[in-house]
Amino acid sequence: MEIRVGSGASLAEATQDLSAGPFHFVSVHANCAAPLERGDNAGLPQLLHGSTSCLGAMTDAGKTDGVAVFCISDPDGAYGTGMSDFSAGSRAAAADATRRALADADRMGEQPELVWVSATPGTEEDVVHGIEDVVGADIPVIGGSAADNSVSGDWFIFDGQDSLKEGVIISVMFPSRPISFAYQNGYSPRRNTGLVTKAEGRVVHEIDGRPAMDVYADWTGHAVPAVAEGRGSEAILGASTLWPLGREINQVGQVPFYLLAHPAVAHDSGDIELFATVEEGEELTLMNGTKESLIERAGRVAGLARETGRLSDAPVAGALMIYCGGCMLSVQDQIGEVVGGVNNALDGAPFLGAFTFGEQGALLKAGNRHGNLMISCIIFG
Repeated sequence: MEIRVGSGASLAEATQDLSAGPFHFVSVHANCAAPLERGDNAGLPQLLHGSTSCLGAMTDAGKTDGVAVFCISDPDGAYGTGMSDFSAGSRAAAADATRRALADADRMGEQPELVWVSATPGTEEDVVHGIEDVVGADIPVIGGSAADNSVSGDWFIFDGQDSLKEGVIISVMFPSRPISFAYQNGYSPRRNTGLVTKAEGRVVHEIDGRPAMDVYADWTGHAVPAVAEGRGSEAILGASTLWPLGREINQVGQVPFYLLAHPAVAHDSGDIELFATVEEGEELTLMNGTKESLIERAGRVAGLARETGRLSDAPVAGALMIYCGGCMLSVQDQIGEVVGGVNNALDGAPFLGAFTFGEQGALLKAGNRHGNLMISCIIFG
């Protein structure tokens, strides 16, 4: 297995310094405003796994404001990619794209070692279920939601031939070398907890019987204030990035693991819109992060991925990383430190990191989940 990573202002520029391949898997993550026409590189497969990424992406060479490309040459493995729109529903689309990917890999009826997913935001939980409908719940599903530069809906996915504003692209991996992964967040729980007493989808109406936004504002010490009556709704993504809401999913060595939900919009009715679905009866815990914790966490997650797969002392061919776009915006002026931490953890191996608006990953004893403000890393040995 050989991995190459390139970056540039356009897809053609990002691939011009790569070898001629052949590449068996290519993942492209790009600023939604970047040119995505192919160059003359004959090594790229017909089907790319493409998704937009907030303000560009990062590689072992640093951050790019344009396009980053992750290429695997692995003649002894098998890889396939499929894309489907949401016209028949997101769960059905994910199942269809998974079957297309398996057919592209010539592995119909088999279970891949890992599924790499990119979907447009809004129904990621259904997307995960759709993938599991085909490959089962035991196969790790890892990836991130397409993102734009201003949360205005300019995101899209693409496969090198077509692009979709609402859809999912899926790649199945049967690598010839070992892989390992980790999925975590960089936040700590506070003592503030409450029960969701009224919710619908991604909107929380009440916590402990009170308007959800009133409770959340009190919990944050009004660092994220409630919306005054008559003002309608206000975006709170920036203010809430360091104050997400967590749900305890499981415990590892008696240490709780929290899956995060990012508050996105506050309403003067007291409702809060999130970037993840919560259910009535779930307990929410206020979480808190710092710029320092978000900078350090990427390297720690990469290191944990190596340890999990017992690859600490083995050479790394490369890595794919998902780093939440909201976290990136909070540490944008120090993104070089984020890259440096990952490089140290990977001994300088090539990697690509996408900045996403939702993160999917596999949790020990809790299965595949969708969360926000999360970081994941896949290590290829």
